[in-house]
Formats: sequence, C-alpha cells, structure tokens
Amino acid sequence: MLPFDKSYCIETFKRLLAVDSTTGQYEEIQALTCGILDELGIPYRTIHKGGIIADLGGEGNAVVVAAHLDDIGLMVRHVNADGTLNLCNVGGLHPFYSVMENVRVYNRDGNVFTGTVCRTPNSIHVTEEELRNTLGDYRKNVCVVLDEDVHSAQDVYDLGIETGDVVALEPRLQLSNGYIKSRFVDDKACVAVLLAWMKALKESGIALSRKVYAYFSMYEEIGHGTTVLPEGVADIIAMDIAPTGPDQTSDEHKVSIFAKDARFPYHWGLTTELRNAARTAGIDYVMDIFTPHYGTDCDPTVLAGYDVRHAAFGPGTSNSHGYERTHEDALKACYDLLTAYLVG
Repeated sequence: MLPFDKSYCIETFKRLLAVDSTTGQYEEIQALTCGILDELGIPYRTIHKGGIIADLGGEGNAVVVAAHLDDIGLMVRHVNADGTLNLCNVGGLHPFYSVMENVRVYNRDGNVFTGTVCRTPNSIHVTEEELRNTLGDYRKNVCVVLDEDVHSAQDVYDLGIETGDVVALEPRLQLSNGYIKSRFVDDKACVAVLLAWMKALKESGIALSRKVYAYFSMYEEIGHGTTVLPEGVADIIAMDIAPTGPDQTSDEHKVSIFAKDARFPYHWGLTTELRNAARTAGIDYVMDIFTPHYGTDCDPTVLAGYDVRHAAFGPGTSNSHGYERTHEDALKACYDLLTAYLVG
C-alpha cells in the first residue's frame, strides 16, 4: 500500500474549503486545484465549461476517477421590500439545513457581502405560536439578512446585489478525535483524498495497472459534471460520500462501495472488481444502496451515451447535505482502495 499522508490530506481539504464554490461558480476553485496539480507536477487540461482532467499515466484500458469540487448553496431569487434576500436553492440544500448559517453573497461585479440565513419573523420571542411551528420555506419564510444597514430593496440594489447572485454557506470545519465535521465533506474530502493519493503515487514512482485519469468536476450537484471524457476511456469510478442512515450499511469509519443509486444499479462487473480488491487488501468496506435521492458523477456519463462501465465508492458520512461528519478512518480506507485497485 502507498503510505497515507493524513496531514497532507487534511491540509488540502482545508485549502479547498477555504474557497466557496457553489455550483456554477467554479473559477476560483478550479484555479486553486490547478495550482495544486502544478505543485505536484501532474499534467492536466481544463474543460471549457469548467472542470479538470489530470493524466496520471499508465497504459491501456483507461479509467477515469472522478470527484467533484462544486458545493450546494443558494441564489438570490429576488430582493424583498424590507432589504432581506429571498432565496432559491442550488443543488439539494433544504431550508432546515440552512437556517441560522452565516453566508457570503457574491455579486457579478466581484464584491462579497456577509449575512445570515434567517426565518421570518426572526425572533422567537415575538413570533406567534402557529408561525413557530411552520416549516421553513425559501419562498415564504426564509431569507438572508445582510450585515449591512439596509431597510429597503433599493438600499440592497444600491450595494450591487440583485437576482441571480450566489449565496455560499460557511463550511465551519472542526476536527475532533479523528472525526471531521464540516459542510462540503461532499465532496471536497474525496477530492483531498484523491489529491493525496496522486501525490504519493507521483513520489513513489510505482507503476499503475492501467491508464488513469483524475477528473475534478464542477457540476455534480446539478447532474452534468462528467459529460466529457478523454478518448478511449473504458471505465469511470466516482468518489463521493456514502450517506449513513437507519437502513444503510455505511459507517463513518469505513469505505462504502455503491451497488445502486436512485437512478440505476452500478455496473456489476466493475463494482465486483472493487469489492474483490478491497477484500484482498483487507480494507474495511461495506456494500450499500442509496435511494431515493442520490446520484454521482457516473450518472451523467452513462446518460450522455458513453460506452463505459461505471462504479462508485466513498467515505461513510452522516448528515448529508447538512453539517456533515466523517472520520479519517474512512478517508484512509478510500485511499487504500484506490491503491488496491489501480496500482500494479
């Protein structure tokens, strides 16, 4: 096995989290990731719409390993009369997972404003009982309150904020006893694992068992991340979180190999190859199924008509699309599975 540099992985995760990258707003996170690849001396090309494909070397039977850099978030739907911001979600961010979070609002002139996602009315002591018990709804009773002295829609427009501006949530990373708590473990933790593995592979000089590309996609959360592949690719493997839950086998200390998501089963042969590699290497893994609201970067590739096998694996992660949590054990297990499957 290639040694797992946990410190590099966590520091890379922190670097990625420090850049807001709500789906569609990819330029800064792409530049950061390209800079990391330059540091590692790994060749790559960028995709016109946003995305990076790195060439890791190897010969024959090419495989893409994909992990996504876009985050779920919000967008300004319109400016309310009182100077608050009405919202719509970008990706699967539900109101109950966003209320009371601090945010940054990005306008199209390059300016950034801070604020908080709040219920309206926003003070529980002066809220009628029936409103206390009403679920949060972006259209009706959830808004962003800006950290600005604004009292009208015109005040907000004068700042340069308008419909279509991006609202990014703060990650709030905390590390405790091996647990990693943060927004956007999905999927920046997997990106950090992949980059740590690429660094170790480059430094080791170990040969790959086949041709390998690393694909850093920018649109996974809205379903069109990996619709462009290099010529000759036979397989695609997505690295993404494995949500935990009452009916799930996924565990925050283990790597999950996906049998099926909400759209369709993963390729039987490729999934079995990953399972066998994990078993042979003694990696702590589980098989799991994720329905009814889950997909990975494999799905758009298959739907785009590519003749590829597809599979996915990732770290067991709780509170998906909220304040997520995983453990460094699961990250190491993902790292080890990359080695077990791809190193000759």
